[in-house]
Amino acid sequence: MRIFNSLGSNYDLSFALRALLTSNSTNSPLKLKEYLENKYGGKAKLLYKGREAISLALFMADLPKGSEVAVCGFTCYAVYKAVKDAGYEASYVDITQKDLNFSAYDLEEVIKKNSAIKVVIIQNTLGYACDIKGIIEVCKKNDLILIEDLAHSIGAVYADGREAGLVGDFTILSFSQDKIIDGISGGALIVRNKKYQVGKARKLEHLRAVEQVKDRFYPLFTLIIRSTYSYFIGKVVHLLLKKMHLLSQPMDGGESLHILPEWYADLTLKQFEVLDGELRHRRKIAKVYSKHIDSSLLVYFQDNQIERSSNLRFPIMINKRKEFFKYMKQFGVHISDTWYDAPIAPKKYMIFTDYINQCPNSEKISTKIVNLPTHKNISEVQANFIAEKINVWMK
Repeated sequence: MRIFNSLGSNYDLSFALRALLTSNSTNSPLKLKEYLENKYGGKAKLLYKGREAISLALFMADLPKGSEVAVCGFTCYAVYKAVKDAGYEASYVDITQKDLNFSAYDLEEVIKKNSAIKVVIIQNTLGYACDIKGIIEVCKKNDLILIEDLAHSIGAVYADGREAGLVGDFTILSFSQDKIIDGISGGALIVRNKKYQVGKARKLEHLRAVEQVKDRFYPLFTLIIRSTYSYFIGKVVHLLLKKMHLLSQPMDGGESLHILPEWYADLTLKQFEVLDGELRHRRKIAKVYSKHIDSSLLVYFQDNQIERSSNLRFPIMINKRKEFFKYMKQFGVHISDTWYDAPIAPKKYMIFTDYINQCPNSEKISTKIVNLPTHKNISEVQANFIAEKINVWMK
């Protein structure tokens, strides 16, 4: 048995073949835009990356010079880079000790100290909803623009019953590898606030053919790697493809914004068609972990938290994490790709940021967090197996 957190774990053979064979059709982007506009109540723009959508939202907001953007202090470098690419500075808001999101109180404390903040980005980390009611109150009180980044949380529901993506001025979607909606790559900006629907225009470039070819083969390549990993072949193939730069990477790309090619839209639409089933499966797997894993390791354990979450992954806290990863690997469970292994992750990108110990809670949690897989290619039997091995480790 081989279990992976990522490396194309959302894909099967039928998806890999669709990725290779799907042709460009002008109808697909139009259908996807119409679907997103109806679902999220705004004007949709399709791009190649979710981070490009963040940059475009900030560009369209036309902020005063010197403005800053409040971001979660436990996040991906892609968010930080999107803010910088748009010409603004990121202001970090630390998470709480019992949640992977920042609280309304902590947001307000940061704003009190920094009047340059004009925008707040929330991300509902790993699909678990933030305190949206309190955050909206803070934004209204301080006349701040609210951006909902649903990279982790398409389909999540806030405590007040509203679906994530239906409350902000802008909504950001990501259709990248290992996300809830996985179209290999892609993103969307939904401009919900009519104030920004007609304004500054930004030129979008066409995506290079070489990037599209890499993306088309990514599902097939990762399927081969995962299915032959036990025979050492997969490890060799993985290494060779990485060395030859033939394996598509989520962090690829520069500062330019790109039009989403038509064939990605077709794959993405089909993923939305099965979204409800995907969310039910992830919820079911998360409940297995919550029920069977030692409760002292859990971040989220209440049924209502899991029911409302998109459950992109299931977080636990483990001491001696490196030793734990080695322990799990001997049972064929490969879960060392941690979200997040640093406040602004991956850790290797920290040197490109201006982060200097602003978020102590994020720093502490980033040394302990382990994300367990919930994707469609993991069964309840496998989830129980993982829980059992974790409990043995604890003993």
